[in-house]
Amino acid sequence: MKSIRFLFAVALLVSSLCPALAADPIFPPGTRVGLTPLVGLVLAKTFTGFETDDHGVKVLVTELPAEAYSEVEKAFKAESPGSPGVKPATIETATGTAYYTTETAVDGGVNVRRYSMIMPAGTFSGYIAVQVPENAGKIYTDQAVRQMFASAVVRKEVPVDEQLAQLPFKVTDLADFKNVRTQAVGLAVILADGDEATGFDAAPFMIIGLIGNAPTQPDDRDRFAQEIARTIPGIRDARLTVSEPIRIDGMPGFETRLDGSNGKNNTPVTVVQWLRFGGPAVMRIVGIAPRDQWEKAFPRFRAVRDGIQVR
Repeated sequence: MKSIRFLFAVALLVSSLCPALAADPIFPPGTRVGLTPLVGLVLAKTFTGFETDDHGVKVLVTELPAEAYSEVEKAFKAESPGSPGVKPATIETATGTAYYTTETAVDGGVNVRRYSMIMPAGTFSGYIAVQVPENAGKIYTDQAVRQMFASAVVRKEVPVDEQLAQLPFKVTDLADFKNVRTQAVGLAVILADGDEATGFDAAPFMIIGLIGNAPTQPDDRDRFAQEIARTIPGIRDARLTVSEPIRIDGMPGFETRLDGSNGKNNTPVTVVQWLRFGGPAVMRIVGIAPRDQWEKAFPRFRAVRDGIQVR
């Protein structure tokens, strides 16, 4: 009987030293990756994830391209040595085997413990990074972090309203686009008729975001618009067809159009880029459509553009 009482007392002591997991997984707003945070962690206000009230312990939650998991998996199976002092390991999650590393580092003169985990998620990879300062290491232990990693889950979709709420601008007209996907949560959004599984480029789609650096002189806007139009990912053999100043919602803007090809099949496409100036950042609105769908797609692109409001 004494041994049973002793073991029970030890269990209580251990549980008091190790932060417990909450009951259900929590998804940071706008993300498809969630986990059950350790007690003491709350949703972060300045990044996507969780942190303690004193901002000492941080848990970043984000999404990476699907191939990121494959690359890490190959490195682990090849027993790549990696960086000195980095300890690799595997763990089972609801979506399959995840890979994570543990290392000791210094951040701002403070010794910290860092953990990084990548997990399979179908059309993307889930990524979670944790940083624990030395003074919290007795509570947020290696085992506690591993327990939190094991709780990671993925949801199929994020409600559209939740995604749009993370953006620094309002999109009031979706023009019947079937799929909405925020990129790097809160920075940009894709509106598309296709999806990640079939690919966006087989049907009309849009990319909307902000650009921090803008020309200070109106005379430089033409050059600026053309230069960044040629950086649109995936567009090959681009040929400029239109480049002219316009007004967008009463603000100075610039419209640039390109003809080119896109996708694995080099599908002929037409691209329109609108830049809206007049604030601390430039609004960039890009619409891309297969050329045989352009006439129907352009009015939809314009409807989305005219329904965007800066918060």
